[in-house]
Amino acid sequence: MASVTFQGATRIYPGSTKPALDKLDLEVHDGEFLVLVGPSGCGKSTSLRMLAGLEEVNQGQILIGDRDVTKLAPKDRDIAMVFQSYALYPHMTVRENMGFALSIAGMNKAEIESRVAEAAKILDLEPYLDRKPKAMSGGQRQRVAMGRAIVRKPQVFLMDEPLSNLDAKLRVQTRTQIAKLQRDLGVTTVYVTHDQTEAMTMGDRIAVLKDGLLMQVGTPQELYDTPDNVFVAGFIGSPAMNILEAPVSNGKVLLGDKAVDIPQATAAALTASGATSVVLGFRPEDLRITNSEASWPVEVLLVEGLGADAYVYTEVKLPDGRAHQVVVRTDGRTHPARGTTLGLEAVERHQHMFDATTGLRLPTE
Repeated sequence: MASVTFQGATRIYPGSTKPALDKLDLEVHDGEFLVLVGPSGCGKSTSLRMLAGLEEVNQGQILIGDRDVTKLAPKDRDIAMVFQSYALYPHMTVRENMGFALSIAGMNKAEIESRVAEAAKILDLEPYLDRKPKAMSGGQRQRVAMGRAIVRKPQVFLMDEPLSNLDAKLRVQTRTQIAKLQRDLGVTTVYVTHDQTEAMTMGDRIAVLKDGLLMQVGTPQELYDTPDNVFVAGFIGSPAMNILEAPVSNGKVLLGDKAVDIPQATAAALTASGATSVVLGFRPEDLRITNSEASWPVEVLLVEGLGADAYVYTEVKLPDGRAHQVVVRTDGRTHPARGTTLGLEAVERHQHMFDATTGLRLPTE
């Protein structure tokens, strides 16, 4: 196995002046499951294809272990890639599909059979080895594509949105299987997805990209609890974090007709910069409904009941007359009714503060 290192890796497509990936510095540790996530066009698939050797690296380097693979052909990089489209040969059986790359490499038949049998056992594909892809479900085909990667015993697995063609229920089931498989095999894995729920549930660490730039890298919990900027705060988490910009006066934030206290460290940073507003972030579960005098008033617009939980969609009025939607997670059995007015306050130590100009996180303690 091996680590993967991007050192200032840049890709500029012909005819474009803006990099699709701009000076990416990132290390994937040996045996780690790293997820690249971000919106469409952020550079995540480009970075994976550069690692695979399918896209040119215009500047910088890419290393697998201690070996510089920047200029190497894909076949010489000791990687195996799993695509969104499965890319199985329809005229071949599962057994033939899984062993095809080994046959092309000139491996003897006994070794091929051994590796295919081992992978089929790991992936519960033994009953299907003599079937052709058309006789299998989408989830089974994806497991065959995984098996084809496993038999090669590469240093690195690369996965480009492998679950996007599956229905919702099968996607949840298959992502669990992939995560368990990676941990059992211990192979360094770089996984691309636009689905932040996949990223949160599968990755040892997550790298968030936007417009070709690395926004933050860390464990799922680090990104959830301490996002570095407004973009990561809004992208990670479902439902998304409530984010609103509000005016600041005398070390307090003005919400509705209330002047709400903010942490001393945040107030000090705002005073030092001369800022007159701040971007607030609250996760739906970190807001509570209360009648205390310090709460800020909101109107209930809609309630989504999900059984044990409910999401209450409310609206807060800002001093300049703007209205802003705020979502609150509450008990699904005792939620408030639509049209009512209630008070909200943030759970202590769980509010997020960002600079209104730069979007960067401000200290809260």
